[in-house]
Amino acid sequence: MGTLYLVATSIGNLEDMTLRALRILREVTLIAAEDTRTAKFLLNHYDIKTPATSYHEYNKLSKLDAIYNALAAGDVALVSDAGTPGISDPGYELIKGAIDRGYPIVPIPGANAAISALIASGLPTDSFTYLGFLPKKAAARRDLLHTLKTEKRTLIAYESPHRLNETLAIIAEIFGDRPLCVAREITKLFEEFFRGTAQQALDRFGGENPKGEITLVIGGVPEEAAVWDEARVQRELEKRIEAGDSLNAAAKAIAAESGWKKNDVYALGLED
Repeated sequence: MGTLYLVATSIGNLEDMTLRALRILREVTLIAAEDTRTAKFLLNHYDIKTPATSYHEYNKLSKLDAIYNALAAGDVALVSDAGTPGISDPGYELIKGAIDRGYPIVPIPGANAAISALIASGLPTDSFTYLGFLPKKAAARRDLLHTLKTEKRTLIAYESPHRLNETLAIIAEIFGDRPLCVAREITKLFEEFFRGTAQQALDRFGGENPKGEITLVIGGVPEEAAVWDEARVQRELEKRIEAGDSLNAAAKAIAAESGWKKNDVYALGLED
């Protein structure tokens, strides 16, 4: 029984390949690659002769049996176009199926655009939410970002360069002047990290969508701006009313600070 190795490859700079990753790519009997042309460029650079087969979004289901047959006979390495396989690429089905069939799974860590952008962004890294690729349609992007308006964790998303300015305008509309980082062409010749607000990023790019791979890192809602939970609203209501405020005045003041509507705060006060 073979082992399925999940081999992280470089996201631009070929020098970011680890020694272990190169050894595994030489030793396995087959490499399942999201794009064999991209993989061949890497393999030729390091003079790796291991056969490669395509495994991508459009053939992933039809290729599963062939790859599992290869695993039955020897080790297989899974690689994506760039970075760590299994994240926002078709590797999930292959990995899950290999686990279900009892094959050992061994990750070979390495480059990852989302984490690289996060640690260079200057935004909080202790807790974050990875969104993958944002929806292609503007309405769906707006709907998704609206659901995250009160998210306290740092947000990370991949975006197509030709949609960048449209997305920045949506972010400015929904999140206001919250800090973000536009990470572009990470590890490549024209690497850039723009740090500022969405509006400042729009000004920076001048309405022209830049070239290259884009990762967006968006700061979470500030603690003081987060929507209060019901218990906190209730405590503040009691505090203000005990201090002599009318329910109406207390509801108005709390609504201005809590993210709640005044009528909802007022109704909560009537329940007591």
